[in-house]
Amino acid sequence: MAFSSSRSLRNPARRALLALALPLVAGTAFAQAWPAKPITFVVPFPPGGPTDVATRIVAQKMSQGLKQNILIDNRSGASGTIGAAAAAKAAPDGYTFVMLATPTLLAAHLYGPTGYDIFKNFTPVGTVYDLPIVLVVNPKSLPDVTTLQDLIAKAKAEGGKLNYTTAGAGSFGHLTTEQLKNIGKFEMQHVPYRGSAPAVTDLIGGQVPAMFSDLVAVMPHIRSGTLRAIAVGSGQRVSLLPDVKTVAEQGFPGFDATSWGGLLAPAGTPKDVVERMSAELKTALADKEVQDKLEGVGSFAAYRTAEQTGVRMRQDFERWGKVIRDNKITNQ
Repeated sequence: MAFSSSRSLRNPARRALLALALPLVAGTAFAQAWPAKPITFVVPFPPGGPTDVATRIVAQKMSQGLKQNILIDNRSGASGTIGAAAAAKAAPDGYTFVMLATPTLLAAHLYGPTGYDIFKNFTPVGTVYDLPIVLVVNPKSLPDVTTLQDLIAKAKAEGGKLNYTTAGAGSFGHLTTEQLKNIGKFEMQHVPYRGSAPAVTDLIGGQVPAMFSDLVAVMPHIRSGTLRAIAVGSGQRVSLLPDVKTVAEQGFPGFDATSWGGLLAPAGTPKDVVERMSAELKTALADKEVQDKLEGVGSFAAYRTAEQTGVRMRQDFERWGKVIRDNKITNQ
């Protein structure tokens, strides 16, 4: 139907049809034109960390399918809340996305107001990776501790004075250990550090004997023998440590603690763009080279749809929020 004549535009019915048609045409044009320029992935953590490395691996592959560059914008600080807050304020035009990690998801429980609502200000695109968490000990400090039950027995024998460390107060390792203590009815003293690197350094040095850490931070030291892995927190064993039993296998059925990362878009981003990005993410994560690169740094490709990612966000937010409240955990 043509709308070119001035006579047709004077017809109310035709004007109504034109009003309906124009947004559809504009939307189709936008979809066909996108992406017309580089896309930015905000990574709310420092370069070289697990979230940053995984994002770069996946972004490189996605850029091939999108036929457009993907730029990485590291905006670190306050468990990812600084970068996430910036992404929440970005125009929802399909050119800005943010990589969610578990600490950023849970930050509202620990920091209070964060400058964004993780559920209202963002739209899930898809899950990118799982980051297994592993319980390690210094074999020189704890030579007889080779299983989780050994560690629990040691902690009980020392009357709760045995120390453990993590990447920081409120970190995922901290939450996981506190939940395990609650279930196992034993005590250990938390010695938090500011980041995984100094914590692992002092763990190797013998200043603290045990740590629940993400696999990325400790895998090289497990391989070298300077640290001993005694349990993994995920529900299934991990391929990089096939002989290390899960927490569930060692007396705690159903225990499953896995940190993860997912791609989000600012709320209001066009649905067709979100769907295209989710499809490109799925394709990238199905690539064997991408899977091998992720596994090489201690994380695992773990695509889930936008809807599944949203459900996972809600479930983890509630589950770990309860652990934080019950144990009166803060970020201090």
